[in-house]
Amino acid sequence: MRLRYADGRLAHLSYCTNVHPAEDLDGIIAQCDAYAVAVREQLGSEVLGLGLWLAAPVAAELAADPTRRKRLRRELDVRGLEVVTLNGFPYQAFQAPVVKHAVYQPDWTTGDRLNYTVNLATILVDLLPDDAVRGSISTLPLAWREPWNAIRARRSRRMLDLLAAELARLHARTGRTVRVGFEPEPGCVVETTSQAVDLLSGIDTRWLGLCLDLAHLACAWENPETALAALRIAGLPVVKVQISAALAADAPAADAELIRRYVEPRFLHQTRNRFGEGADDLDEALQEGLRGPWRVHYHVPLHAAPTVPLRTTVPVLRDTLRALLVGGDGCDHFDVETYTWGVLPIEHRPNTPARLATGIAAELAFARGELTAFGLSDVE
Repeated sequence: MRLRYADGRLAHLSYCTNVHPAEDLDGIIAQCDAYAVAVREQLGSEVLGLGLWLAAPVAAELAADPTRRKRLRRELDVRGLEVVTLNGFPYQAFQAPVVKHAVYQPDWTTGDRLNYTVNLATILVDLLPDDAVRGSISTLPLAWREPWNAIRARRSRRMLDLLAAELARLHARTGRTVRVGFEPEPGCVVETTSQAVDLLSGIDTRWLGLCLDLAHLACAWENPETALAALRIAGLPVVKVQISAALAADAPAADAELIRRYVEPRFLHQTRNRFGEGADDLDEALQEGLRGPWRVHYHVPLHAAPTVPLRTTVPVLRDTLRALLVGGDGCDHFDVETYTWGVLPIEHRPNTPARLATGIAAELAFARGELTAFGLSDVE
């Protein structure tokens, strides 16, 4: 979906396909038929944006084979789908029965993470619409916080320098710009925007910046205006925004039975309170009796409230978009990333592909409404 700023700049809104399990080219194309086309039709949109997720094996195959990249581009075009952003955070098997800490491997101390990201950039330049200003890739915020030391920090900075050099070479060869955004997340080396300022200062911001995930920002209990101002002062650009909402509980001890329905084995659900205390997973927070209020790294549908008295962090989402879009620097890549549809409590979980497509369409309509409320307009 395409929107436009008052000054004429184009902005892209997409949904992230890491909600789907396929990890080969035929499976990815089948995803488009099962979900994305239905989402586009429900929204009445001529073109639907995908925040494409490509597992490392298929990314390596596509990067090595221009013919396969052309096939993917052709299959997207005929379905009215376009790609300006890729999710390069999960390496592979993101919808496996158990993911948890595995999602942070390989990290930015390794050549595997560098090679995967360069492969994604190589693919993206061939998928970009002709009129797109640039492409973006979101990636993990260096690594999980343990183990981390000065040696690993130096190694990761070397990898970031190599990444910037590769993106510069790609631009020189193709004329297309791809920027990579590091995504602060609870429990990681870079959990907050203030840590981003400390640990990512000095990166080559022509090619590198931040991916701002709004659920993660909420879980860190950061003030959106303060966070964005700090990034602006530090010269760290927001190259991508992931429009997401976290689960919130004001009185977790009283609401423990409701919260327990969100405990599940696949994903890590880091839990934080307003006092800077936390647990690395939701079941741990319950067992430890972490005092409230809580915000839980559990991406919940944007448009649908959980069972009361549980809430979502949509107000933080809204405050961040306001700070970014009204008098702020703005951004041109917005991706709805709710990857947890398949593990929601059963009463909120879609049980058919059609119902999942309807849920994704409703989220995109919600996100479009929020963006247009702050001054963007639909492209006619």
